[in-house]
Amino acid sequence: MSSSPASTSDEANKGVDQIHFKFCRECSNLLYPKEDRANNRLMFICRTCHVGEPAASPCVYQNKLNNQVGDTAGVTQDVGSDPTLPRSNKLCPNCGENEAVFFQSQQRSAETGMKLYYVCCTCGNVFM
Repeated sequence: MSSSPASTSDEANKGVDQIHFKFCRECSNLLYPKEDRANNRLMFICRTCHVGEPAASPCVYQNKLNNQVGDTAGVTQDVGSDPTLPRSNKLCPNCGENEAVFFQSQQRSAETGMKLYYVCCTCGNVFM
């Protein structure tokens, strides 16, 4: 298996950004993370043949959350044709038309005040 040493050097270069599945070199089953309490380190152990190898990184799982929700989340080009939204005679800076629908900001936090967003009924441009 000449590709095996190359993959370990690639894993060291990638760091914690990408976490990959590891497979047993004996039986090709999935290796599972397990704590080696005697040596106080993380190991990857095969549940079938109990072959283990030390982990290159202490990170087993990484959950990246995107906590920035856009103010205009869910706005599509056809929102201008929605008959349930209120309409206004606001001038569109993109095409110069006077008809636009408006809605309140989708952000629900204490620091942000109420913002009205307008969507042009002609070109779909979103503006404030």
